[in-house]
Amino acid sequence: MPHLTIDYCGNLDAHSDMQTLCARLSRTLVQLQDGSGHAVFPLNGTRVLAYPAPHHAVADGAPDKIFVYLNLRITPGRTAALVETVGKALLAQVDAHFAPLSGKLPIRITLHIDEGNPVYEGKWASA
Repeated sequence: MPHLTIDYCGNLDAHSDMQTLCARLSRTLVQLQDGSGHAVFPLNGTRVLAYPAPHHAVADGAPDKIFVYLNLRITPGRTAALVETVGKALLAQVDAHFAPLSGKLPIRITLHIDEGNPVYEGKWASA
């Protein structure tokens, strides 16, 4: 971990390069350091995945409304202050990415950070 999942209204694809956002957020996660200069998250565990919703209803259902939901799952062990720093760093990148659309499209964005112990965690890798 961390695993960042982005769910968004499919109508956003015509206005935004979500692959660029994924790369930007991944880079942010792997570059974050704690107060001692250590990486906050392991490089090999970092995942950023984005999924467009082809069917959606946002607010009053007007077709131009766009919603982006980011959910970051992390393992326990970081201070609340460090988790807040992570959240602010991610939101700064999201804001910079969507700034060109500000005022042009009605976009709402939510970021949740969930921390939890896995009940079961299985892993497999080819390399």
